[in-house]
Amino acid sequence: MAIYYRGILFLAVTAFLGEGIEVLVNMILARQLGSHGLGLYMSILPTIFLIVLISSFELPVSISKFIAEREERYHRNILYHAITITIIFTSLLLVIGTMLLPFIPVFNSYHPYVRWLVIILIPVISFTSVARGYFMGRQLMGKIAISNFLRKVVQLIVLFGVFRLFEFNAESSLLIAIGTLIGSEIVVFLYLVFMFIIQFQQIKKQPFSNINRKMVRKNLMAVSIPTTAMRLFSAFTGAIQPFLIKAALVHSGISAVQATEQFGMLMGVAISIGFFPGFIAHSLLIVLIPAVSKTSSDGDYFSLQKMLQQAMVLTLGYGIIAVTLFYFFAPELTSLFFKSNTSAIYLQLLWPFFLFHYFVMPLQAFMIGLDMIKEAFIHIIWSTVISFGLILWLGAMPEWRMDGVIIGMNTGSVLLALMHYLTVCKKIGVTFFMKGALTKKGA
Repeated sequence: MAIYYRGILFLAVTAFLGEGIEVLVNMILARQLGSHGLGLYMSILPTIFLIVLISSFELPVSISKFIAEREERYHRNILYHAITITIIFTSLLLVIGTMLLPFIPVFNSYHPYVRWLVIILIPVISFTSVARGYFMGRQLMGKIAISNFLRKVVQLIVLFGVFRLFEFNAESSLLIAIGTLIGSEIVVFLYLVFMFIIQFQQIKKQPFSNINRKMVRKNLMAVSIPTTAMRLFSAFTGAIQPFLIKAALVHSGISAVQATEQFGMLMGVAISIGFFPGFIAHSLLIVLIPAVSKTSSDGDYFSLQKMLQQAMVLTLGYGIIAVTLFYFFAPELTSLFFKSNTSAIYLQLLWPFFLFHYFVMPLQAFMIGLDMIKEAFIHIIWSTVISFGLILWLGAMPEWRMDGVIIGMNTGSVLLALMHYLTVCKKIGVTFFMKGALTKKGA
């Protein structure tokens, strides 16, 4: 448990600094790209994240879970098989990506080089995922924290330096913004792979035992495939969400340019600010997956109940403080990006979305650790269908427009968090209000 708490603290502190840098990055982008350019940048990000997700094949989750559940003498063999799987998967994905990416219409509004920058991400993310999964499974969260912080620092320094020293047109500025994002991932790749090689050399000197290749592949695929499907669905819906929202707004009677600008203020300003405290939720997610996996494999339901209680209390504590500040200081916060009352109103209206989003991440870690990925996937499907339905219905109404879009987003977040929470409570033997927790050891 001491390792668990140290991991959360270290990740949270570095993530806080990283999120502070992220705000500065978004401020630079907002001022350099303008509302329309920022809208285009935010519109392409979900597609890039979708490709990142496919490339990772959720190996950080599956490897970290498998490593946490197995004795150290098996780690060398697990990593050998994981690297082999990664090489084969990456090779296939590179061929498929090179063939298909030029024909994906999403990139038509951007500089031609953007397509090929995204291709570079495939091997970078794939091999980074192996190192990330191993460090997560071993609870070596310092390396994960440093890599996350490094990504943000590199992005800030490059953007600030380039835009300070040179002048660019709108298309080139957008290309530089996207290229800097991908370049920061390459820096993370170099760091994590270097640290992984050092660690792997130490593992090779220790006694080891072999695990059947089929068993390793089966265990990794048992987590990677359903988790990738779940993340893929979320990423795919995230990729089409910008176009869905803008289509609903255009249908309500405003122009395409206005819709893009409003979406830019929603995602580039309000969502950026609201997701700032999410660094704590993300830290919990990273630490909880191997911790819950290990504890569940030991059958220690007492510790699982305690971890859930502590995660929920922590999330409620910082979540209430965060959304209260967002609501009462929205104009001051959003003015750091644009002098616009519209984005401040968006930030205020989205408080349920943010608060319950903070709960979703640690709860999802519990569901992965408890081998309930299928249930988590079903929850995401239901919440997304209802959320998108409301966005299309209410957002297309002239009297609702962006207010209707926000209602749909809020509803989806609340519904997903509640479904996750009730399912986890039932699995580990506690009620909605945590009654029955901490009463017995074992189950």
